[in-house]
Amino acid sequence: MIGQRPHGFGIDLGFRADHATLVVRGDVDVLTAPTLGATLSALVDHGHRDVVVDVAAVGFMDAAGLGVIGAISARLATSSQTLTIRGAHRQLRRILEMTSLSGLVRLEEADPTVAVLGAEQRSGDRRLAVAAAPVALSTDLARVGTRPNSAVIDAALRLVTMVAGATVKGADGVSVTLERYGRLGTVASSNDTILRMDDHQYQTGEGPCLAAAAEGHWFHSESLADEERWPTFVPRAIEEGIASILSTPLMNATRPMGALNIYSNTERAFGPHEQELAALFASQASGILIDAGADAIDEELGARILDGLRSREIIARAEGVLMARQHVTAERAAAALHRDARTAQIAVLQHATAIVASVSGDPVPASGQKS
Repeated sequence: MIGQRPHGFGIDLGFRADHATLVVRGDVDVLTAPTLGATLSALVDHGHRDVVVDVAAVGFMDAAGLGVIGAISARLATSSQTLTIRGAHRQLRRILEMTSLSGLVRLEEADPTVAVLGAEQRSGDRRLAVAAAPVALSTDLARVGTRPNSAVIDAALRLVTMVAGATVKGADGVSVTLERYGRLGTVASSNDTILRMDDHQYQTGEGPCLAAAAEGHWFHSESLADEERWPTFVPRAIEEGIASILSTPLMNATRPMGALNIYSNTERAFGPHEQELAALFASQASGILIDAGADAIDEELGARILDGLRSREIIARAEGVLMARQHVTAERAAAALHRDARTAQIAVLQHATAIVASVSGDPVPASGQKS
């Protein structure tokens, strides 16, 4: 047994470009080690070979926890990979160095940049939003060229559903509902029953999944047998053997964009701890979408790009007019356009629109307007 016993066990899962990180907190013992093992196994099963386990917040680990580390390390070693243990306390580090695990794991110092996500706000309050900055056209175009395709994003979300299903006590199935092309659809589900559960909500137009995705706060049906909301959907869910549901929104900076849905065959399966874990996994799914540039639906991103292209076209036409009028190069015409706009204290696009209109005699549609 290693270290002192802090209260509460939990796992925070994060993904970066080159590795997956598990931040473990609390006791890792015979009761909690299976959860850690299931989470690590799910990562390896889905092809993650560069895995970091941050144990800086772990104060107690027994032989069961060491057994999990040994089993996963051995699996990774078969593909010439090494499990990284970060932030191990002095006693745990000594045990790892003294046992056969020393050749299977890589030890790192604690990472001061790791931030553990907090619990979701209570009473249905909106979750804390991620701050957003204005996006320029060049950034939008870069996102189109570099953002992962939907298959890659869906694969990452399927991993989240698997890990959530293995981690949240009482979960018999997990799905992710996401808005694409103006409609909600299931992009990841743990089994066919869960996929049908989501479909029942789309067909009836009601249910906790749709409510969370529309309103931006979590919905929890502790017992479908006692549920008075969603009268058309609930009988279908009960027929499928579902007894309780927890739906947590996926959020970007300004609005919900989907939901993480956890289903159970048991009534009142999800207590406060499970609700916090659901919020954590929903935050991770939201982060995957935001990092991938998928938080803006395709029509929205396309509209911004189209507006930007129209603006560039108008400015280019205005520069052409100035080149012809003043017999100057393109660089001098661009400089003159910006200088005159500053002098007049108006936007460059507004000044360019006026120049083009003075030549054609017709009003030029501004960015965001249909021509």
